[in-house]
Amino acid sequence: MRRRMLLVGLWAVTTTVAVLVGVLAVSTVGATIRDRGPVGDEVMRDDSVAPPSSPPAGAPRVRDAIAGEWGAFVVECRDTWAYGVGVRPDEAAGWDVVSWEKGPDDDVDAVFSDGSRSVDLEVFCNRGRPTLAELERNTLGDD
Repeated sequence: MRRRMLLVGLWAVTTTVAVLVGVLAVSTVGATIRDRGPVGDEVMRDDSVAPPSSPPAGAPRVRDAIAGEWGAFVVECRDTWAYGVGVRPDEAAGWDVVSWEKGPDDDVDAVFSDGSRSVDLEVFCNRGRPTLAELERNTLGDD
């Protein structure tokens, strides 16, 4: 009986530790996905570790345009740092630029609109290349 109680106690402690490690890992990854990672907007709580303020010296620059019916969002990657270089709306089709982020950041955004619809692009650097992370299409109200 005593051995069984010891095994149950060890199982409970091991399970608790595993759950805590899992919660910590998920919240860390989730914060990065929500743009609060090491390069994002959140202020670091540990002042002893400073985030890098710029890409490494000599990091190759790779520039590409994410394009569609709305126009194009030109993004440059330097290592894992994304820079919004410029936007080219398809004005002939009625698209305008609502906003765009210049960076540097772990991802940059651009929003295009044609008055009745909007397109929100989020681009990050995947292995040093601009990569579309998210494309959100919205129908705008009559306001």
